[in-house]
Amino acid sequence: MSAGGIEQPGRASRKDEHLNLAVRLHGADRPNAFDDISFMHHALPGTAADSIDIGTSACGARWRAPFYINAMTGGTSATAAINTDLSRAAADAGVAIACGSQHIALREPWRAGGFEVIRREAPDAFVLGNVGPTVAPEQALRAVEMIEANALQVHVNAAQELVMPEGDRDFRDWTERIAAIAATVPVPVIVKEVGFGLSRRTIRELERTGVTAVDVAGAGGTDFIAIENERRPDQEYAYLSGWGQSAALCLLESLTGPDCVNLPVLASGGVRSPLDVVRALALGASAVGVSGHFLRTLVSGGADALNRELHAWTDQVRTLMTLLGAPDVERLRRTDVLVTGRTAEKARLLGVDLEALARRSER
Repeated sequence: MSAGGIEQPGRASRKDEHLNLAVRLHGADRPNAFDDISFMHHALPGTAADSIDIGTSACGARWRAPFYINAMTGGTSATAAINTDLSRAAADAGVAIACGSQHIALREPWRAGGFEVIRREAPDAFVLGNVGPTVAPEQALRAVEMIEANALQVHVNAAQELVMPEGDRDFRDWTERIAAIAATVPVPVIVKEVGFGLSRRTIRELERTGVTAVDVAGAGGTDFIAIENERRPDQEYAYLSGWGQSAALCLLESLTGPDCVNLPVLASGGVRSPLDVVRALALGASAVGVSGHFLRTLVSGGADALNRELHAWTDQVRTLMTLLGAPDVERLRRTDVLVTGRTAEKARLLGVDLEALARRSER
């Protein structure tokens, strides 16, 4: 479950180490900011479950489901097996899927099979490739071609790199590099964080690079600072665990009020349930990415368990939208949302009008 950086010797073993640490450290059971988001219940929803359209438009395409399997891994025999099962499940459930960082295969082409399996097992799925801003535009193009990607994620992970013992330390040209990638590849480009959130200021800067969308990928799920700190002999950066903004706060800052960003926004980070999916969609996300929960389901229960989970999430998202009186995702964005707790405190500091959000169905 590696996030990025320039490939170095030992990268393959680091891929497997990241995967094992991600499973062990993933905060599936701890509270996160999505718990601060709730809905006003209106007892006459006026909907029927069999007429609910849960599909969404993202990255220039229509997706059958509003959630997707987000970037995880690839490039070693162990991670190739994970990608095989993830891809088969995505194909069966009709959900989009993103691969993990392809840097290792760009550096060592013989490892490409661990990524190519995604398109082979999910020939009709919407597939997202994955590189960091450190790659040359030609390498980004190779990453797209490697898996016949429908879109390309460019992950930004300065916090992870700085704690990673062998990570990057110079981020001065990332904006220019992202613009060059967006200008070169023939598919939509989505800039995503890896678990620390994208601020409105960052998204504004990315609007000028020509990218298609962003994934705020907030704090609350897999914590790459915690993962990299585990790999340090003295684990001296433990105090940085939990760094960054939650996906919920990122959505509130960027997509509510008169100063909304113009780029479509996807959301991930700490998504634990179909309710979290619906919460993120109601806050304006175009689609919602899930990594840690689906990975843990696969590792603990096997491929059949993951297949069942993806289908169950599809059914439950439809149930929740029915309950909320939202026949489609667009109407879900007009539901009355209540924001409380620490997320409310932070949102008010950022100028978010939470009272208007709580009564927006009246408009």
